[in-house]
Amino acid sequence: MDKIKLFFIFLIINLGSLAIGSWLMNDGPTSEWYMNLYQAPWTPPSWVFGTAWTIIMICFSIYLTYLLPKLNFRRFKMLYGAQIILNVSWNYIFFNQHLVFLGLINLILLISLIAYLYMAYKPHLKSKSNFILPYFLWLCVAISLNLYIFVHN
Repeated sequence: MDKIKLFFIFLIINLGSLAIGSWLMNDGPTSEWYMNLYQAPWTPPSWVFGTAWTIIMICFSIYLTYLLPKLNFRRFKMLYGAQIILNVSWNYIFFNQHLVFLGLINLILLISLIAYLYMAYKPHLKSKSNFILPYFLWLCVAISLNLYIFVHN
């Protein structure tokens, strides 16, 4: 399949997953529950989240476009499916169900998966592996924010 078509397929799936996650969080960051939590002093303004996730999913879609031809399709589906489930479910777990500790565990599993993808396939993808780094770095921020809320509330 043409790399440009593949990129756009991944972009649609990834942005669609973000939309589902957003829908699952109800009012999310504007909810009374969230607004009344003690939040980390480094919590970014709300507009940063949408911008960051859009950039991350563009980069991740590029990464996936190069990763897919390097993997057995069944293995690819398993890893990519796990990433989608972990990413989308955090919104529901944290914002909808208010399960802060379980949300933290979810993020730790997600960052572990992203780190695995980076390390395991860097020899095959070389510098193209760096397209996954914005995702990894943003998850570091997300874990710090989730951890702060867990510790201080």
